[in-house]
Amino acid sequence: MADFIEELKWRGMLQDMTPGLEEHLKKGTAAAYLGFDPTADSLHIGHMVGVMTLVHFQRAGHKPIALVGGATGMIGDPSFKSAERNLLDKATLDHNVSAIQSQLAKFLNFGEDRANKAELVNNYDWMSGFSFLDFIRDVGKYITVNYMMAKDSVKRRLEEGSGLSFTEFSYQLIQGYDFFHLWRHQNCSIQLGGSDQWGNIVTGTELIRKMAGGEAYALTVPLITKADGSKFGKTEGGNVWLDPEKTSPYAFYQFWLNVSDEDAAKYLRIFTTLNRETILNLEAEHQTAPHLRALQKELAKQVTLLVHGEKELETAIKASEILFGKTSLEDLSTLDERTFLQVFEGVPVLEISEADYNGLEQVTDLLAFEKFVFPSKGEARKMIHGGGLSINKVKLNDPNAAVAFSLLQGKYLLIQRGKKHYFIVKVNPS
Repeated sequence: MADFIEELKWRGMLQDMTPGLEEHLKKGTAAAYLGFDPTADSLHIGHMVGVMTLVHFQRAGHKPIALVGGATGMIGDPSFKSAERNLLDKATLDHNVSAIQSQLAKFLNFGEDRANKAELVNNYDWMSGFSFLDFIRDVGKYITVNYMMAKDSVKRRLEEGSGLSFTEFSYQLIQGYDFFHLWRHQNCSIQLGGSDQWGNIVTGTELIRKMAGGEAYALTVPLITKADGSKFGKTEGGNVWLDPEKTSPYAFYQFWLNVSDEDAAKYLRIFTTLNRETILNLEAEHQTAPHLRALQKELAKQVTLLVHGEKELETAIKASEILFGKTSLEDLSTLDERTFLQVFEGVPVLEISEADYNGLEQVTDLLAFEKFVFPSKGEARKMIHGGGLSINKVKLNDPNAAVAFSLLQGKYLLIQRGKKHYFIVKVNPS
């Protein structure tokens, strides 16, 4: 069974921890929790560092607890945010919590048959019954305003001049109480989080010490950046989500496939469970033939498999190979419409009515229609005779062939001219 701290160290996933944590973990099975802010109905890859920390914690024989902040989500964590978040209503939060729970089940074992099974808790369950007066009397008296003001997340907001509402200011106190509640009721002695959460986490250890004379521990992981220093997990389209409806498995796979060599080596350690020997062998293979992008391919494979499963991984790989000519009409036909359009995003599209399409007699009529692919039928014939044209990945040999192609998704034709030029014909119902 792996040593949790050593595992995080070699993977580059350890930022800070409180003294005594390593000795505490050696005493037997421990419980640790990590919080998720349910501001959306899906996690994104920025959350995956924390999720993988819980994964390694469970693999080391300990008990992971995922806390979804149904209560704190109504407030919004001010940690290193420039402005106050919009507050969500209870119905929206309940929906988001349910969706996040389903995603976490892909990473953590919630099975009843193991002592260190993962658990999911919602802090709304214990915070909703707290009256304001009870909270400030029973909890608030243990933490001074001076202590709370000294936190970096608070000081930064005040220094920037944007201010901080009392609602946000109280966030660290509520998060601290979450830790106390789990410590008391579920024997949870460790809180995990990103490095920006250190202040909130140690507020919890302080509450446990002052309210009950107990001992608890904190561990944070680094905030992940790209090799060029830019923010990890963002694309031009925004977040890369784990929900396939928000980010398709193809786009998800492509994100990991297109990271830099330096980032791929780092991300293999952080976002997969591959062991050290396997990763070192992949790095050696990459050094020998970097053009084959072994690191990126394995990274994209492992993370997509973990998040979306075998079937979606196979579809994403097929879709990725289309642009390189390593696919067939059968493979092309298996793509759903969304993935097909994402693969060929930016490719010229000609929309044609069903009546006009059915009126085309020969393939050259199609290729020269409105001068979309070729300026003339003669140019189209030359390319066909030269073997440089295909429709739906099937090479054309006869310029006089009839227009009798199976439409992808019942509406699309994919035309390829030469190696790199693609065109899409979309047939609309008349």
